[in-house]
Amino acid sequence: MSAVLNDPIPTGRPEPKPGVLAIEAYVPGKSHAPGVEKVFKLSSNETPLGPSEKAVAAFAEAGLKLEDYPDGSARALREAIAKANGLDPDRIICGAGSDEILNLVTHTYVGAGDEVIYSEHGFLVYKIATLAAGGVPVVAKERDLTADVDALLALVTPKTRLVFLANPNNPTGTYLPFDEVKRLHAGLPSNVLLVLDAAYAEYVRRNDYETGLELALSAENVLMTRTFSKIHGLAALRIGWAVGPAHVIDAMNRIRGPFNMNTPALLAGAAAIADAAHVEKSVAHNSKWLPWLTGKIEALGLQVTPSVANFLLIHFPEEPGRTAKEADAFLMRRGLVLRQVASYGLPNALRMTVGTEEANELVVAALTEFMASGAAGTTK
Repeated sequence: MSAVLNDPIPTGRPEPKPGVLAIEAYVPGKSHAPGVEKVFKLSSNETPLGPSEKAVAAFAEAGLKLEDYPDGSARALREAIAKANGLDPDRIICGAGSDEILNLVTHTYVGAGDEVIYSEHGFLVYKIATLAAGGVPVVAKERDLTADVDALLALVTPKTRLVFLANPNNPTGTYLPFDEVKRLHAGLPSNVLLVLDAAYAEYVRRNDYETGLELALSAENVLMTRTFSKIHGLAALRIGWAVGPAHVIDAMNRIRGPFNMNTPALLAGAAAIADAAHVEKSVAHNSKWLPWLTGKIEALGLQVTPSVANFLLIHFPEEPGRTAKEADAFLMRRGLVLRQVASYGLPNALRMTVGTEEANELVVAALTEFMASGAAGTTK
């Protein structure tokens, strides 16, 4: 006891574990345009149609019992997801957005010095989750802003624990055909977990695309993640889910918080996934306006990366007066909020969510004015 009492008293302050302060915090898309009365937020890939009315009603009803703890097993939501997709609810795990799912799987399988592979323009959370777990991010080069299976496989080492693949990818909107996804999986060692992030899957209308559900149900080392934040319009409630092998779901559940989701989210999510008509309406809106926007913007002389999601990546020239940064400022003054993607290694591009008819037409009109102006960056 006396030795303890005589030890020097530590000075300073608590310090995070090594590596934490080196993490660049995730910065979401902007929501406001200072000095503008009406703002069109097109920076976060939110649906312009909002949530299902049935989901809103379920959310309101949940507000009558806020004194009770939520169901820690998320049974009602897992059963609704299972029914909609023909799954076993015991093979499903739910979380506060797919962000939590991505963090859970990383903390479950990645430790100090372990490696995690993802493509160079992949979702920023992959790097953040890896570093937070003490792992080492390993970035594979892309080809034409699309994940390259050969480049991903070339980086696999005995230290590799996870491979993240966003399909479709954010912020590029590109995707890998399912044959390529299967080739990636076949090339991985059996102890490496392939995580297929299918956040935008509902929007894809390509015959050679699949979500990866087949692999998640049949393989021992594949997890597929999904979200309610995009097509279901429930971003504010933070609802995500994943399906995979029983042993993977069991391991993730062991570190998942006992009440990681709130009751309004659980009930609204269950109602939303059962409302197929609302999803179909959202798909139809996107299928109409995504090609319209692409055509109109390309006609202005701007390159648009072909997208299968609910957003598009617009590339701007580097010449003064027409850069992405200047275009962003120009649009902001008109209440049109797009997403700068320099943090994704794309400093000369802006990502635009497919918005309402009014928002889409306003963006095209504003970009037309911007490109026609000799001093686009200073035009009021």
